[in-house]
Amino acid sequence: MNIPHKTKLVTALGLVYILWGSTYLGMKIATEILPPFLLSAIRFVIAGSIMFGIGLRVEKEMPTGRQWLNAAFIGVMLIGIGNSSVALAVRYMPSGLVALFIAALPAWFIALDWAFFSKERPKALTLWGLFLGFAGLCFIFNPLDTSHRDYPLWPIPILTFGSVAWALGSLLSPRLNTPKQLTSSGIQMLAGVVSSVILSTLLERQEWGALEAATLRTWSAVLYLVIFGSLIGYTAYSWLVNNAPARLASTYAYVNPVVAILLGWLVVDETLSGRALTGSAIVIAGVVLMTWKKK
Repeated sequence: MNIPHKTKLVTALGLVYILWGSTYLGMKIATEILPPFLLSAIRFVIAGSIMFGIGLRVEKEMPTGRQWLNAAFIGVMLIGIGNSSVALAVRYMPSGLVALFIAALPAWFIALDWAFFSKERPKALTLWGLFLGFAGLCFIFNPLDTSHRDYPLWPIPILTFGSVAWALGSLLSPRLNTPKQLTSSGIQMLAGVVSSVILSTLLERQEWGALEAATLRTWSAVLYLVIFGSLIGYTAYSWLVNNAPARLASTYAYVNPVVAILLGWLVVDETLSGRALTGSAIVIAGVVLMTWKKK
């Protein structure tokens, strides 16, 4: 069945918009007991093995050595660094605020694309959007004002590094010779597992006993992340970055916070102050300006 490109595009965007917004809550619930890097390893070793097996069976093409390396590199950037940094952050911060911080991701896409790839200077509207987005984040996460905050700020630099790695990996993906879609996604996930296992061994070894304390609630969250966050959501995003403009693919970042904030409020009683809501509006307005009138 030959599905029109526009239909695929709308479907992939819809899946990434909604499903990935819900994964912040899934990671929040899972990391109540499981350490974040171990969670990433468990989640993606299951999803990656399934995806790689499906890819080989459906696409019937064994990757070359270069394709293996390229897909693995993208996987380390997106999953080993990018996704793991989010899992770490949601353990210590409200999931809605972490999603809101990720809403600034298009800024990294624009900056890195300008610096290394397209060399096209951002337009004035885009620069104003960048300014607004970062102003909103500074307003919310002002380190000098602790009166409104009951969570630490030390995950922010890690989350920033993860965002840069995610944006760079996404921009490189269509420019590198990688295997076909499903096989490539499987390799990326498994490469991310290697990174997560190394980080977990170095930083969380003393917490591995948490596996014995995992509850049905914990494993339900892990299963949700495997099916909807990885097998469906990550595959949809992987297709997007290879078949749609990077700035369009990055727009999921300002839809996800709305979903994450709503679910965090409904399920785990997370609350947002008036300051955070005001900053949220500023950030989202900035991101809209960054992508305004982009094809």
